[in-house]
Amino acid sequence: MIYTAIDFETADNGKDSACAVGLVKIVDSCIADSFYRLIRPPRSWIKYAYFHGITWDMLKNQPTFAEQWQDIAEFLRGTQAFIAHNAQFDRGVLYGTAEACHIQIPEIPFYCTLKGSRKFLNLEKNSLDSVCKALNIELQHHQALSDATACAKIFLHFAEQKFPITSCLLK
Repeated sequence: MIYTAIDFETADNGKDSACAVGLVKIVDSCIADSFYRLIRPPRSWIKYAYFHGITWDMLKNQPTFAEQWQDIAEFLRGTQAFIAHNAQFDRGVLYGTAEACHIQIPEIPFYCTLKGSRKFLNLEKNSLDSVCKALNIELQHHQALSDATACAKIFLHFAEQKFPITSCLLK
């Protein structure tokens, strides 16, 4: 099975406002490859710059999601399922941004490590940074590639522990 951990940073509340994407491919239970891009969002106001540190000056000359789709699609080739921490958010951004760009993305299942953390780990908090701290996973929180890498490692931890991964499936 080929999985791709995915994490988006967004500029604002719009599901079409992706401003960074991190992708980490898992093949045969090993991290095999990674991909990171800044994305020029449809609006210049970056509401969440205080969160992720990405500013309009960093984005204004970047290609849009539509302009980068060919490279993203090439990286995703063979992906049978996505993994994300709070997968509902990242799924919404992926499909919302694609729809705004008139890009058709096939329905691919999403596994949610937040859902899995709540089910399998006995933690007070299940945020990505809390789970990473508990599992000793390095994290530069709100940096899309770091978040995606951490998510991939959490998913691999679940698999190593023989947790039933199907209970992480987002419906």
